[in-house]
Amino acid sequence: MERKATERTLPAGHNPQPVHSAYGGRPTPAERERGVAALQEEIRALARERKAVILAHNYQVPAVQDVADVVGDSLGLSLEARRTDAERIVFCGVHFMAESAKVLNPDKRVFLPHIAAGCSLADSISPESLEDWMERYPGRAVVTYVNSSAEVKAMSDICCTSANAVSVVRSLATDKILFTPDRNLGRWIAQQVPEKDIVVYDGACPTHDVLRGANVRRTRETHPDAVLIAHPECREDVLAMADEICSTTAMVERVARYPDARTFLVATESGMLHQLRLRYPHQEFVLADGCIGCRLHCPYMKVTALEDVRRALLEEVHEITVPADVAEGARRALERMLAVPRD
Repeated sequence: MERKATERTLPAGHNPQPVHSAYGGRPTPAERERGVAALQEEIRALARERKAVILAHNYQVPAVQDVADVVGDSLGLSLEARRTDAERIVFCGVHFMAESAKVLNPDKRVFLPHIAAGCSLADSISPESLEDWMERYPGRAVVTYVNSSAEVKAMSDICCTSANAVSVVRSLATDKILFTPDRNLGRWIAQQVPEKDIVVYDGACPTHDVLRGANVRRTRETHPDAVLIAHPECREDVLAMADEICSTTAMVERVARYPDARTFLVATESGMLHQLRLRYPHQEFVLADGCIGCRLHCPYMKVTALEDVRRALLEEVHEITVPADVAEGARRALERMLAVPRD
């Protein structure tokens, strides 16, 4: 039976042009490396010309991280976005991050290189669902993780990131808290701050929530002496096994606490390994899922390619806008968050 030709499925945002070696056929690894370096240099020149700063989250693909002016976690990038004197911000992350950068910088132009860079966790809570929970649990301070839309932030009393979530909750005068939207992070915070009465929303990050303790135990059998570092968006059974629980940027710092450790198991999105390996080239970093990252892979974080960054600078596509009334409320919640130090 004759088979019909079908299009090859590629990750959104990755549109490789036909590239051929000088000798014909596919390019060699060395030729690919030179092509990436040339594109990165072009992007850096465009950023200088357009007075733009490129921010990249730790979960972005390595080539995008390497071209960025600043790489970090949500809190660090939010702080950088607020203090930059650049005229344009190209945010290589997901939509809520670029949206927050725009809220904090209403007079700057903010661009998201790929319009499909969403977030399943942010999508798990809407203004309508938050309103429903607020009606069910009245009189509680609403603490919202930054992985949320500007509309949800505007309805909240204060935001937090995984880097300062415990400190944010402790900073509030009230003991009655409604934490949204990540249930795993919320449960972990409740354990750290038992004096607070915390109701936790039922959203989750699919990339972290899919990891089970059984997966980690299996990986530890292969690396029995490894140090386990986990993101607080992981499930409770994974966090119970962890030696360190922290945000992505804090992971880089926590490794230094174990100078004699050779191997680290990392329970977060696979992109984090790039920064860890750059900082500690003599240590071994293994994804905790035991499946070379097939579970710990966020398709939204991986959607942005160098070509998208170049296009954002050249064509100024996918500019982020936030209605003034929404931005005002979201800015209030974000600025309260930024006034609280890291945990």
